[in-house]
Amino acid sequence: MLLLLLGIIVLHVTVLVLLFVSTIVSQWLVNGEHSADLWQNCTSGSTFVCLTSSTNEWLQSVQAMMILSIIFSVL
Repeated sequence: MLLLLLGIIVLHVTVLVLLFVSTIVSQWLVNGEHSADLWQNCTSGSTFVCLTSSTNEWLQSVQAMMILSIIFSVL
């Protein structure tokens, strides 16, 4: 029983760490000189230019759910 509880705790901590990393890390999608993530889109040609992510409703809902999941996971 103790081993099962320890396994569940390790699994929850691993999921929490992965949630933080996936929310914070940039460059979810890298394609040549273009990289995109949850918060901004960047192009690295002759100059490095970053623009905020588009205002699609689905993207804003993903951003909100990622933040809410971190808040509820910490609680």
